[in-house]
Amino acid sequence: MAGRGRSGQGGADADRGISEQLLFASTQPLFPPATRQPDGANEAGGPVAESRVIPVLPPEIARLQPPPVLPDRIAAWTRRMRLLLRQDWRGALGSVVSLELDRGAAFLFAPVFLAAGAAVYFSLTEEPAFLQPVASCLALAAIALLAGAKSHLAAMAMLFFVLGILAGKVETWRMPGDTLGAEVSTGITGRVVAVEPMASGRTRLTLDVLGTERPKLRYQPERVRLSALAVPEGIKAGSMVNGYARLMPPAGPVRPDGYDFSFESFFDGIGATGFFMGKPKLVTPANDAMPVMARLSAAVETARETIAARIRATIGGAEGEIAAALIVGVRAGIPESVNEAMRRTGIYHIISISGLHMALVAGTVMALLRGTFALFPDFSARHPVKKYAALAALVSIAAYLAISGMVVAAERSFIMLAVMLVAVLLDRAALSMRNLAISAVVVILIAPHEVVGPSFQMSFAATAALIGAYAAWSERRGIAPTGPPPARSLAGFLVHKSLVGLIGLAVTSIVAGLATALFAAWHFQRISPLSLLANLAVMPIVSLVVMPAAVFSALAMPFGADGPFLYAMGKGLSAMMAIAEWISARSPVDAVGLVSTQSVLLVTAALAIGAMATTWLRLLAVPLAFAGIVAMDDVETPDVLVAEDARLVAMPIGGGELAVSRPRPNAFTLDNWRRALDAETVVLPETAASAGVALADAQDLPPGTPFLCAQDLCFARHPDGPVVATAPNARAAKPACAVAAVIVIDDATARDLCEDAAVVVITRQDLARAGSAAVYFDPQNAAAAATARFALEDSSRPWHAQRRFSREARGLPPRQQERVKSNAKAGKFDASANRFDADTNRRDARANKRDATPNGPDVTTEQRDHAPQTPEN
Repeated sequence: MAGRGRSGQGGADADRGISEQLLFASTQPLFPPATRQPDGANEAGGPVAESRVIPVLPPEIARLQPPPVLPDRIAAWTRRMRLLLRQDWRGALGSVVSLELDRGAAFLFAPVFLAAGAAVYFSLTEEPAFLQPVASCLALAAIALLAGAKSHLAAMAMLFFVLGILAGKVETWRMPGDTLGAEVSTGITGRVVAVEPMASGRTRLTLDVLGTERPKLRYQPERVRLSALAVPEGIKAGSMVNGYARLMPPAGPVRPDGYDFSFESFFDGIGATGFFMGKPKLVTPANDAMPVMARLSAAVETARETIAARIRATIGGAEGEIAAALIVGVRAGIPESVNEAMRRTGIYHIISISGLHMALVAGTVMALLRGTFALFPDFSARHPVKKYAALAALVSIAAYLAISGMVVAAERSFIMLAVMLVAVLLDRAALSMRNLAISAVVVILIAPHEVVGPSFQMSFAATAALIGAYAAWSERRGIAPTGPPPARSLAGFLVHKSLVGLIGLAVTSIVAGLATALFAAWHFQRISPLSLLANLAVMPIVSLVVMPAAVFSALAMPFGADGPFLYAMGKGLSAMMAIAEWISARSPVDAVGLVSTQSVLLVTAALAIGAMATTWLRLLAVPLAFAGIVAMDDVETPDVLVAEDARLVAMPIGGGELAVSRPRPNAFTLDNWRRALDAETVVLPETAASAGVALADAQDLPPGTPFLCAQDLCFARHPDGPVVATAPNARAAKPACAVAAVIVIDDATARDLCEDAAVVVITRQDLARAGSAAVYFDPQNAAAAATARFALEDSSRPWHAQRRFSREARGLPPRQQERVKSNAKAGKFDASANRFDADTNRRDARANKRDATPNGPDVTTEQRDHAPQTPEN
């Protein structure tokens, strides 16, 4: 982006672009040749004066010319290694660190310390006060201003770390925090924020709550997310609706160390989830005094819905849903089978609006405008048309960001491209790694909770790895001599460019895949072994057909001429889906089990050093990465997992089998547990009578026996010997005290009825207070008491505070739901909404009775839509 000769290398370097390493590169090599010794000086003569900037080897190394004979070559390298070992590495390290600082490495590590501080804040079990981080920031800022060079760097690193903690505290403080504490059925009136048709046939509505009644909630949430079997015609963002709904608090993690749905709901401002009992009704507002921001948000959301509807109507099917996701970021309607195929093949990042999409939009707009300006040479000669094109591209990606839902990957990509385009406007050189650091700082300060999410981690990891790899390759290319390109025919030229593009795509996929593989395994317990093949197959289609057609369709849509472009986009997506499904069917099992947290921390440190360092210090990333890989399996796998509603218990029984306590388990929870425990087969429970076994014989069962159920009690035997039992109440659980090591009771009023320290009793009250549980047995001593660890144990953070208000957490039985009766005087809900007509009632009954969704028809859907399923790169 700089003019000719800006880098000091002449026009050739300007054509290749400016590398961050080349811009700050020293004119001296890392190991420069020594000055020739005077005649008569022996090898033990005085060394040549060393540079104080770059470490220099003694002159003997420079005179060692390896002879052609192999033994002499080995001897020369042996002497060289001895000299290297005698170097003053402390001084050499200081010189290299100084060189890194001169090249701007300190700024590149600023977001690393910011992110570390935010991660530490969100991992605390208790909420800190404002005083400590504010006082620490002021003290560290004063130290940084008054301290010397070395102390200044240490103080600045600590300052950014504490700023990350403070940013997390401020974000938590400004959240509404009005999360529903217990399940309740109530009449709700709200303003529609978003309307999302779902692949299941239901429609998900996000509402700003205006009021509740029958009963009127004293602490009603500000925003809820509800699903409905049917919605009124003409409903859109900004509409006002009312209806009778079942509201539920956001769910916690399905297992300890799992994804916390309540955490994400808290920072999304969602105070409750649930479903409408019947069809909601449109109502006319008493006044049209909608807040300005709500009106603006409704206008943007209406535009998204209109564009998505037009895309679905033109393309149709799963292709239309994917096209809507690519253009306006609406992903709820994509069939789960298509989502799973893309996850297994590692191409789901295509659906996430990120750097690829932003770059293609900006590049297409700039190329189109510059090509148009080229048709008017007189105008182009008198005006900075490149800046005009850059400004138009900046406006285009800003509009794309707004219309796409502003996810983290899109925000990061927009900030990076915005910095580059602004650099074009100001005639400055844009440094890519600095752009990434700037975007990371902005994202962390705006939404620090994203730091602990997979989207932020995988997005920045992939981008940092790609930029670092390209910078290292550019540095070698700039140093190595290059000759004129060989003469090729047109066919040879096309073949050469195609091979170069294919190799570049393969290297990009390998680098990004390696950078994000461990994060994917840590968050999702899955990998995509055939992702390289899938990306090589589909990325040319996406880059050359799908995304250009998407850009041109968006430009042509206001004129009604988007049909041909959407048709081409649909055909490209059909080819992409066919390839993904074919590869997915041949992909091996992708579950990898649990990955240790320390492994992720080590690999993160290795990635930061390897991507940001510009000297041989990047080699320090190798031992860190190796240690991270070795530590992957350093994690304790649970022997028993218990859902937070106490209705589902799972236990690995060996041979890749997972035994469950219910014949129709929660599909989402079970899938998560299966991948975490690296189990391929699910074993459903059997009746004890058919097996000819009674509870008294449980300890005589073969180790690894799956669950056997007799009346209200189910029991199984772990491969190590202990017996696990589940019961709906204390009365049914009492006989299990004599044989079981772990008893799970789906009753909040039950207490530790066994009165035996060797028996672990987990009640519905325990799970309501502290979330799902994991049980660990002692493999060395089967008679030792088991250890139970809860997902939210000792946590009193604001996003978990609502749990203590539920009836189950207070040890009370569930409230009997009374039938809602019509009240003509109230006039708020008509008889059909109160009684539910027969058809709707039957449909809701079928949905509500699913054993997979104990809290209502959309619990599994809400969990699946909240949970991070794939990387967003």
